Formats: sequence, C-alpha cells, structure tokens
Amino acid sequence: MPDLPKPVDYAIPGFILLVLAEMVVARLRDRRRYCPRDTLTSLALGLGSTVAGSLSVGAIFAVASWLWQFRLVTVPWSWWAFALCFVADDLLYYFFHRSAHRVRWFWASHVIHHSSQHYNLSTALRQTWTGFFSLAFAFRLPLFLIGFPPAMVFFCAGLNLIYQFWIHTEVVGRCPRWIKAVMNTPSHHRVHHAVNPRYLDRNYAGVFIVWDRLLGTFEPERDDERPRYGIVKQLGSFNILWAAVHEWVGIAHDLWHAPWHAKLGYLLKEPGWSHDGSRETSELIRMRWRQTEDARSTKADAVVTGPDHVQAA
Repeated sequence: MPDLPKPVDYAIPGFILLVLAEMVVARLRDRRRYCPRDTLTSLALGLGSTVAGSLSVGAIFAVASWLWQFRLVTVPWSWWAFALCFVADDLLYYFFHRSAHRVRWFWASHVIHHSSQHYNLSTALRQTWTGFFSLAFAFRLPLFLIGFPPAMVFFCAGLNLIYQFWIHTEVVGRCPRWIKAVMNTPSHHRVHHAVNPRYLDRNYAGVFIVWDRLLGTFEPERDDERPRYGIVKQLGSFNILWAAVHEWVGIAHDLWHAPWHAKLGYLLKEPGWSHDGSRETSELIRMRWRQTEDARSTKADAVVTGPDHVQAA
C-alpha cells in the first residue's frame, strides 16, 4: 500500500499564515472578529486535538486495515478512484456531522468546535480531543468494507479537512451563485455555526453543499439576520480543559441523576432532550420560533388588509 503524505501536516503553515492575515484584515475592518483570549483558547484546543489524534491514529488505521481484508472489491490506485473516494467520504462526513448534532454522545465530542462565540479562521482549529473515545471514526468504516484502501481514505479525509478551514471566516462574503450551488462556502458555514433559531442545525456539509440541498437541511444566510455564534447554552469560559470535556461532564451528571428508564436517552437522543421536558432541543426551539414568526406575520397581514376590508365594506 503506497505511503501517502498527510495533507494537513503540509497545510499547517498555510493555516497559520491565513490566520495572521485575517487578523490584520479584521483589525482594519472590525476588531470584534478576533478576541485574543478566545483565539488562544482555539489554538490550544487545536494543539490538544493534534496530540490526541497522534495517539489514536495507529489504532484507527489498524481497525481500517483489518476491515479492508473483508472488502467487497479492490478499488485500484487511479485518479478516478481518488475522486470517487473523496466524494463518498464527504457524503459519509455529512451523515457523521448530522449525527454529531442530533445524537448527544457524538455532540459531546463535536461541541468543542462550536463553543466559540466568535467566527474566524482560528475557530476552524478548535477541534475535539475525544473523537476516538466517541467512535466518530466509525462513520468512515463502510469505505474500507467497500474496498477503498485505508491510505486513500485518510488522504481524502485530510483534503476534506483542509477545504473546511477557509470557510470559517466572515471576511469572505457571498460566493458566485454557481459555486454556492454546489460547494460549501463561508456564507453556508456561518449559518451552521449560528445559534439563531432559523439557522440551528442546518448546513452540515463538509465540501459539497448539495448533500444539504438534497436531504432537506439547507438554509441560506440572510442579509436581514446576521448569525450569532456559539452554542445554545454558551460556554462562558476560556478554560481549555472545561471547553474540551464540559459536555461529557454534563452527560455524566444526567446519567447519575436520571431514572433508569431515561438514562439511555441522555446518551442517544438529541442535545437538549430531557426525560421531564425541562429543556429544549433545537427542534423545539425552531418550532417555537416558527410559531412566533407565523403569529407576527398573521398580525402584520391583518394590519395591512384591515383598511381594505373596511373600505370594501
């Protein structure tokens, strides 16, 4: 099996240069885009994620290589196989990412990436420390069973991660229509990181936004509603360790206090679920927001049409 390079290792100097460039642009345009303590927290969390990944990559590659023995076909080392692998990997990433927002077990690892209330290139580096523990890599296992060589899959996954770096910015506005129709863009991903009820749990794509368009999870960014970033219950701390594990602590607390019949729900149901209905899931938040919007729209229509009805009478 060819020994392919690790794309992310080569991209790190570029990441750093782009972060520095964005800092300069942000300072010239709007200082609110970068908060020194928040940026340092993101960089520290990114470093911790790199260390955690280095410790677990051998085990993940061993599992992938073992599964590849039972492959359905042997995918050749050709350009079209790399292209097909990249697209297939991105589709599976969509399902992982959607699950990471809809299943609390996966969310406990992924929430670290959403915990900043700022949105800039340093936010892209704010990555999980517990991805191996949460078994996030399991979503890529079908690729090995199909027959894609592990080295090819991990190479494509690295390219996917590199692509997602540049979309974590407010410096880039809207891309041309032909690009944003197919590709994930900063505008699309700003929606994903927003906590506005309209934007909650939308735009899960990694590279190709077509998955969201096809599967009903797409939401465009609106000029009249600027995204607000972070998580529904904001972290409120720059403590690195707390940022990395706070949701796992929350799960442990809920499991300890929940009745036996509800314990599994605190692991497998969506974030915000509670057995007594005392919390709100993103779906409930969206539903209540939609009801409020509909009520406002109805009231506005009544004000506009009222005089016409009176005049007609």
